Amino acid sequence: MKDVRIEILEKIKEYDSIVIGRHFRPDGDAVGSTMGLGRIISLTFPEKKVYLSNNDKSDYMAFLGDISQSVDEEIIKESLVIVIDTATRDRVSDERILEGKEVIKIDHHIPVDPYGHISWVEDWRSSASEMIASFYEANASCLKIDATAATMIYAGMVTDSGRIRFSSTSSETLRLAGVMVGKGVDVERLQANLDLNDYNFYKYQADVFSKINMTENGVAWLYVDSAMQEKWNLTREDAGESVGFMSGIKGSICWLAFIENSDGTIRVRLRSRFMTVNGIAEKYHGGGHDRASGATCYSKEEMEALIKDADKATKEFKESGEYWI
Repeated sequence: MKDVRIEILEKIKEYDSIVIGRHFRPDGDAVGSTMGLGRIISLTFPEKKVYLSNNDKSDYMAFLGDISQSVDEEIIKESLVIVIDTATRDRVSDERILEGKEVIKIDHHIPVDPYGHISWVEDWRSSASEMIASFYEANASCLKIDATAATMIYAGMVTDSGRIRFSSTSSETLRLAGVMVGKGVDVERLQANLDLNDYNFYKYQADVFSKINMTENGVAWLYVDSAMQEKWNLTREDAGESVGFMSGIKGSICWLAFIENSDGTIRVRLRSRFMTVNGIAEKYHGGGHDRASGATCYSKEEMEALIKDADKATKEFKESGEYWI
């Protein structure tokens, strides 16, 4: 059987126009993987037209540049479309691109919605960016890369693996990260862009610590309402990052951040250590990885139900005899 990474390259060679897309509300991986692949294709095939078509952007990853653009529908219909880091069609930022002449799916989430003429899904990977690094390596004899493209890909790898700390990190993750660094990534400068925050952000963090709740069985949770977001002038990404503030609580192996949206819905970020949470996310209009998922609640009552389900799952896990701290 032909290596799917080589098959994807052959398909790229067939087209004069390539449109690359990702999921809405992009994280570092969605941005890094799409921008990194786009640059690799442009460097290797300067005669081809490469578009990144998305309807939103990431303030957090803005230091990499913003090259998203609106693409005419007629161009899309004649193009090869590559959708990265997007498990389901309904999460594509610019849904029009699914009308491309051919569609390739590159993803590292649990496969729940098979789509695309070619589907390369490896749910054991730490990130879609790791897959793009693997794609480059498999075709390194004919693909070109530079420090800028490597930085984009490496940024996606380190953000989606929790700075190379999550359980999805493997020896392959570390090896491919090393390949990217070897292409000229300025690690210190990159980490400064990723990790440094404004003074007010730390004041907000202190506010968060005073509002963390804990269930009977050790689920830490926080509700970031619109007033709190306005008080601290938070971006959507800033508010979402609050889930990480709870990760160091001993005895808590599941933590939840509820972010009030402007339309009244509640965005949920679910994280865990040792136990899985993607099943809970799927019950509440979401999904994702086994220990890092997202969901949406449409009322406070639904939010409370999710907390109860998480508390029950945590209790059952702790009583199962499985290892936990």
